[in-house]
Amino acid sequence: MRGAGLPEVPEQTALVAAAAFPKGTLAMRVREKLAEVFADEPFVSAFGVCGAPGLSPGMLALVTVLQFAENLTDRQAAGTVVRAIDWKYAIGLELTDPGFDFTVLAKFRARLVEHGMERLVFDRLVEHCRQEGLIGAGGKQRTDSTHVISAVRDLNRLELAGESVRAALEALAVAAPSWLGQAMPVTELELRYAARVDSWRLPTSKTKRDRLAEVYGQDALALLHAIHAPDAPVWLREIEAVQLLRRIFMQTYYVHTDARGREVVRKREAEVDGIPPGHLRLASPYDRDARWSAKGDELFWCGYKVHLTETCDDGTTGAAPAAGADAQAPNLITDVTTTVSTAPDVSATAGVQQRLTERQVKPGEHYLDSGYPCAELVTAAAGEGITMITPLLAGHSAQARAAEGFDKSAFRIDWTARQVRCPESRTSTGWYPVQQHGHDAIVIEFARADCSPCPSRRKCTTAARGNRMLTLRPRELHGTVAAARAEQKTDTWQAKYALRAGIEGTINQALDATGLRRARYRGLPKVSLQHAYSATAINVIRLDAHWTDQARRPRTSRLTRLAHQLAA
Repeated sequence: MRGAGLPEVPEQTALVAAAAFPKGTLAMRVREKLAEVFADEPFVSAFGVCGAPGLSPGMLALVTVLQFAENLTDRQAAGTVVRAIDWKYAIGLELTDPGFDFTVLAKFRARLVEHGMERLVFDRLVEHCRQEGLIGAGGKQRTDSTHVISAVRDLNRLELAGESVRAALEALAVAAPSWLGQAMPVTELELRYAARVDSWRLPTSKTKRDRLAEVYGQDALALLHAIHAPDAPVWLREIEAVQLLRRIFMQTYYVHTDARGREVVRKREAEVDGIPPGHLRLASPYDRDARWSAKGDELFWCGYKVHLTETCDDGTTGAAPAAGADAQAPNLITDVTTTVSTAPDVSATAGVQQRLTERQVKPGEHYLDSGYPCAELVTAAAGEGITMITPLLAGHSAQARAAEGFDKSAFRIDWTARQVRCPESRTSTGWYPVQQHGHDAIVIEFARADCSPCPSRRKCTTAARGNRMLTLRPRELHGTVAAARAEQKTDTWQAKYALRAGIEGTINQALDATGLRRARYRGLPKVSLQHAYSATAINVIRLDAHWTDQARRPRTSRLTRLAHQLAA
């Protein structure tokens, strides 16, 4: 890497670009105002110091941001570098420059992932905006997540079993063709695995489908035995497709020895053999990180989840600007986090707040939906000076879920005496500090002699043991949760929390502009890079609207405009 950064804009390119676009374009304004964000120096550790000079990584990063801003493929982006005058201006190329091959972009992304630089440009842009006063600490920020569909085909369990064998055979045919030809009956396997498993119609008969699953399992077992044989090259076991085949085989099949001492392979039955939990179960032999997940009763997808955090200190919401921030600054994305689809939203909250604190853009108020918070995080955030504006979920007891009977709020707690009094004035007989799911808790028990004859027993408990038991959090945490649940029922809190809904517009903009919800690449690191550059592109688009005083306004239908005209 030469480390020269973005080259100076050639004189002829500048003249032609100014004549063609007298008002400028997004690409031209990004070059003029954000050139320092795309410096080469931060990329030094990812590039060599000898060999033929390569392309500027800062230039390639800028091309990637523009590519996501216009939702282009690699081939389209490379073609735009050749054809578009404003892009040539942005990256400082001569008008006659032929550009570069589109495969350079894929190699550039692979190098960033290899060296952990997926978020480098995004973080530099956020830091630049902080220094310019567009983002300040102590303001209001909001977070929400959306599902991301993986870049692999949806496969049922039978297709997954067959495709995993096919993927391993394809990889071995490239990496060790001589060994594969000697160790396995390639001619026979070619009949079953030459074409993708989902490219032909599977048998409709259950008997034939079970037989086909058995054949896939036998082929997989035979291949794994050959790979792990003493005379087989050890490095064959390190091939990713082979490792995934082994995991999928273990998750799909059960191997046992029959009365004759033969190995028998049969498909796992959930009720008999058990199956792995969703966060461990592979969904594709081509993407080790994609997982099936569900949200509610209608949404079911295979892929990932992305969490976006943005500032929300704009005048239209009545929010006060953050300390040190421009009062007219646009809402900008300050954090983007990609997780596997099975990770609960609450697992991302602490990491988001930690990164915001490290960048000195820690929010004073953090707005989240009910999928994120748990009582422990609400209390921890309060200790860090962050107010989490978020609806806590109702209690887990049957009474709280049904909104009738005696839930925890109906009991009076004497923390000093370590006793609890029920609505019928009975006093608890047991107070037991315990650990539940890694957190401190207190289990309260009432005597059966008090609960059995109680006239309100049906409102209190239906337990077979006949007495009521409560689980409480420690005193400080219990008080925080009780106060939060009481406050969120007020109209004032509801009006304040309405500010969180604005994040839905950001998600929609990211979907429309950058295709955020569909993964372009395979694997969590590359999908994380995609989302980091998508967030960077959205920030660039919003900054451009801010520079040109073209803030986004809600759309008004033609019918509404006509109604206003008639009323006037």
